Amino acid sequence: MRMPDGHGHLMVFSGNANRPLASAIASELGTSLSAATVSAFRDGETQVLIHDDLRGHDVFVVQPTSPPVNHNLVELLIMLDAFRRSGAARRTAVIPYYGYARQERRVTPQEPISARLVADLLTAAGADQVVTMDLSAGAIEGFFDLPVEHLQAAPVLARAFAGVSPADVVIVAPDIGAVKRAEAFQRLVAPGAPVAVVFKERPAPDRVAVSEMVGEVRGRHAILIDDIISTGGTLLGAVEMVLARGARSASAAATHGVFAPGALEALEASPLERIVVTDTIPVEPRGRLEVVSVASLFARAIARIHGVPAAEREAAPAS
Repeated sequence: MRMPDGHGHLMVFSGNANRPLASAIASELGTSLSAATVSAFRDGETQVLIHDDLRGHDVFVVQPTSPPVNHNLVELLIMLDAFRRSGAARRTAVIPYYGYARQERRVTPQEPISARLVADLLTAAGADQVVTMDLSAGAIEGFFDLPVEHLQAAPVLARAFAGVSPADVVIVAPDIGAVKRAEAFQRLVAPGAPVAVVFKERPAPDRVAVSEMVGEVRGRHAILIDDIISTGGTLLGAVEMVLARGARSASAAATHGVFAPGALEALEASPLERIVVTDTIPVEPRGRLEVVSVASLFARAIARIHGVPAAEREAAPAS
């Protein structure tokens, strides 16, 4: 990729959360990962050593805050602090998966707003801007007083289902929060195909009960689209519902494959024909699980940001 003229030298770093994705992004940009050692002392504390001169340069660090969430988050915070103290002109946190995104509001007065706390920590650590993908709640962008580039994985996921006929498929949102995502996916994959919505309840954390569905799925191939697969409960409940309502088959696509313990095994034992996720979180393809890369999307975002001087980025509204 030809780099636009910008300010300072572009430098891409990686923590330990997803080095393969970071390397792929750097390769798309026509560069390689800059030198840093991210390790731990014997007592478990994170240690970061930067081996390159950062003064006056434009620094991007790729680090999803995926499981182990707290460990990867602390790595990211300490790396940002190291970049700030090393004189980097601008520091961008590239967070393909934003941990704590599902804790963006309080259900009871005794709960924290953890997604906001993470935003405050990133700012305090020295981030000048954030690049992320498919937040569970778009409102999280408003938790930052700095530019946020919010990327969408739908174009990459859509390519995995290219060629389907609108007359044969139905796009399914497995819960009400996925409706806009399902509609965007339908426009890319099968314009004119119907969209169905499954309604669910959460009787307890990480437990899902499917209650109803709106939309016609009978005789069609159902493609369920969501942002995260964690325990798989939402997805499995929706699959059971669409098949019970007469769908011919079911496949699923999601941006973030968190896959809590036991989730992949449960999904592989289900009637799902295909499960497509991106590489925002490192996961190996297996069986019906397919992994598509979002490296090019992040590389293009980094190229755009690097080509705009810091003062102009700070003056622009968050996207």
